[in-house]
Formats: sequence, C-alpha cells, structure tokens
Amino acid sequence: MGWIECIGEAISYIEENITEELTIEEIATQALVSPFYFQKGFAMLCGFTVGEYIRQRRLTLAGSELVSTDEKIIDIAVKYGYNSPDSFTKAFTRFHGVTPTAVRKDGAMIKSFGTLKIKFSLEGGYIMDYKIVEKDSFTVMGVSKVFKYDSATREIPQFWTEHYQTGKGKVVCGMYGVCIDESMGSDEFEYLIADNYIPSTVTPDGFITKIIPKHTWAVFACKGAMPKSLQDVNQKIFSEWLPNCKDYEIAAGYNIEMYTNIADYPKGNQDENYYSEIWIPVKKK
Repeated sequence: MGWIECIGEAISYIEENITEELTIEEIATQALVSPFYFQKGFAMLCGFTVGEYIRQRRLTLAGSELVSTDEKIIDIAVKYGYNSPDSFTKAFTRFHGVTPTAVRKDGAMIKSFGTLKIKFSLEGGYIMDYKIVEKDSFTVMGVSKVFKYDSATREIPQFWTEHYQTGKGKVVCGMYGVCIDESMGSDEFEYLIADNYIPSTVTPDGFITKIIPKHTWAVFACKGAMPKSLQDVNQKIFSEWLPNCKDYEIAAGYNIEMYTNIADYPKGNQDENYYSEIWIPVKKK
C-alpha cells in the first residue's frame, strides 16, 4: 500500500471512530508509518494538522446534530469530546461563529467542514534533487524546546526569533533545525537550533549537546529564498517522492534542516540562489 493510500486509511479510521478517544499512535498505525512522520506528512499534504482535522470534523458533526436532533447540548458536547458546556461553547463559537444555543433556538447558520478525500496526481513532472548518504553519528550543540505538533508551525519561527533577539545567535548561529521524536508515538517533539559541536569548547549555560545517531539519510536540495524553497521541497517529499519511492521508507523520528551561511549570499537567505537541505533518515524497504 502506497503513502497516499496509507493516509487515506488513516482518515477512514478517524471518521469511523470520530466520537471515540483518538490517539496519534493509533491513527498512524493505520498509515503504517511512525506518528512522527505521519503528523508531518499529513500536515504537508493537507494544509492542517491531524488535531485540527479531528476538531473541525467533530464540531461540524456536533453542529449537524444540534440542527437535526433534540439531543441535549451537553450530551452532544460529551459525545464529541468536550467535558464541560463552557469548553464546548467556546470551541463551537470559534468554529461556527455562533453559540450552540443560538443554533438551537434561533436557527442560526452553521459551518461544515467536509470529510477529507486525498487524491494523488503529478503535475508538471517536478524534478527533485536528492542523494542517499551514509552518515556516522555526530554531535550538535544548541538550544532545545519541546513543541506540540498542533502548534509547532506557529511557535517554531517564534523560537528562532527569540534565539537571535536574546543574543544566543552569537553562540549558535543556527546551521541546523533538528526535529526529534525518538519514541515516534507522542503528540510532541523536541526541536533544536544547533551547530556542529566542537569538543574542545565548553557548552555554555542554557545550551545542550545532542548526539544524532548513525543513519542512512535521504538528503534533498533546496534552492531559493526562504522559507518558500524549503516549504516547497518538503511538500514534494510527502506528495511525490515518498509515494513513488520503491526502495526506501522512513526509518526514525528525526528530521533535519541544514542551512548554509547567509553571509555567502548577496541577499542572505532571501537570495534566489540560497541553498539549504532537508535530511530524512531512511531504510531499505
């Protein structure tokens, strides 16, 4: 079963169990891939996180039941995972723009977020530059923070901004952005802004060292202004390379972005020739 079909199986599982407690680990099992890369690939393919999809589908179905049944609002709230009327009302109002009471009493209009259906197509014969590299373990030094998958896209850029604003960029310039989810079964992961570690140097307070294990890596080249060039390649990895790769599959809960020195380009990381890479650990199928 291919990558796109696996994602489809996971979506079917979500829909069939939408009123049950759903965990990323259980859902990813349906996709035959680790939770770490399932969540990353899902977001790349779909444009929103797994958690966002589940929340919006539940609120859609809750709205439909408010309109079409006489079930108590609190019973509908509990059915779709909300333990209190207040939490349900807040989430419902954010999504639908009206309160559950307004829907029930006044016939207010509600929103609908339809079941996701993934279709795979290749357009334009996109060419990807990549290589397979055997790399021994290596050590990086940097700053670390744990992020939830649902909020990482928004919070990681803030983490980078704070890194430079607080002067930490003078110690670690940020050669790597490293995602680590060693258990590959969590709803959160560790993220490092890091450089190669020089053993002769002292690790300052507030910084850590981390050993990146030996792996075979698929290394993808990204060329162009950031962050678009990197985002475009990430999208292609999950929508084109993985679905069509007959030899390799994802091997571990690591993902590394490697950035070259912005001083080497006239327009820094906004230069049309700026070069970066995405590293994904792989193994033979």
